Formats: sequence, C-alpha cells, structure tokens
Amino acid sequence: MFLQIENFLTAAEVQSVVESARQAKFIDGRRSNPHNPTKDSAIGDPSDPPVQKAAQIALGAFQRSEQARNFLFPQRLAVPSLCRYQAGMKYGPHIDAAYLPVGPQPLRSDVSCTIFIANPGDYQGGELVAHVGSELLRIKGNAGSAVFYPSTTVHQVAPVGSGERLVIITFIESQIPDQLQRDMLYSLGEVRALEALKMDWRNRIQLDYVIQNLHRMWST
Repeated sequence: MFLQIENFLTAAEVQSVVESARQAKFIDGRRSNPHNPTKDSAIGDPSDPPVQKAAQIALGAFQRSEQARNFLFPQRLAVPSLCRYQAGMKYGPHIDAAYLPVGPQPLRSDVSCTIFIANPGDYQGGELVAHVGSELLRIKGNAGSAVFYPSTTVHQVAPVGSGERLVIITFIESQIPDQLQRDMLYSLGEVRALEALKMDWRNRIQLDYVIQNLHRMWST
C-alpha cells in the first residue's frame, strides 16, 4: 500500500529546506549505495549544518503527523537525507537495502519515504517510478508532499531533463514488519476513524479490542 500526504511540510518549512540546500555541501550519492551503477545523484553531507537543519525539519514533520504514524506504526526512523538530482541525473531500478547501518543496531527498512521539496514545474522528468505488478506508477508530488511505500518495492527515479529535483528521503522501521499485517491494521484504523461515532458503544469497543490485540500480536 502507498500513502501520499499533501502538505507534510508547511510552505515555510519547504522554503527553509530550499535555503538550506543552497548553502549545503553535497557529495556523490553513490556513497550510500556504491553497488548500484545506475545511481547518479548527489546527497547532502550528513556532517554539514545546513543538511542537518533540513533533516531536523523533516523529523519534526514525522513527529506531528498522526496520519503518517497511523500508517507506519514507526519504531525507528533513519536520519532523513537531502538529495539533489540535476539535469541528466537519475537512479535506475532498485530495491532499498533491507538494513541500514544506523547506530549500534542496524535499522530494518520496512517503509521508504520521499518528501518532495522542489515544485514539480521546476524540473522536467525526475518522477519517482514504482513497479507495481506489470504497471508503472509515476509520482511527482507537490512541494511539501510526502509519499510512503514498502521498501520491498522496485522503484527508480526517472532521468531529470532540466531543472533540479530536490527531495528528502528516509526509511522507517515499523513495529509491524509484515506489510500485509501493517496494511490491515491501517485499514481497520481508518474504519474506526470514519465510523466510530456512528457505532453502538459495544461495537466500537469490540473493534478497538481487535485492533489493539492484533497490534500486540504482530509487533516485534
């Protein structure tokens, strides 16, 4: 299941990230995945203060977004990375690494996230392309929007024809590692949010009973 959230970042936060990117030091993106020869991008140097500021803005958005939390059931979050694609850059088809070297214990990537910073009209091409069965899903979000998708998804970044694609990416380790179980809990939560006020209180308690105990059963 994919989830897109508009206005995940506020307009002021987007502008702050854009300004940070202007001052940031970027390095070869292949440092984060040296084994994929199709990766051609630049990432912000994690030790650079403007890059760290952009990461903190993204982390703040995760902390306040109830919609994201309800979808992700987050346990750990990788430090968000500022990524830049200029004309001619791309990232070929790939699957995100299962584990990321974060701290003393590697982080398992269950869900991947792209936060769009550049306006879609500011660059040509550069869509996030997900391979879903025999179909290609092309995503080019508005500035400040975010898309979440399973890290097992084959995806790529189409070549940028002109302009500059600026995004923030991160990876989430979920309390519910199984994708189907996570999707089912999210769907049950959506039913509760939409229908709970219409239910008899006994039915509402029964629904909560199922949701909470499935959460307990499936959590790592």
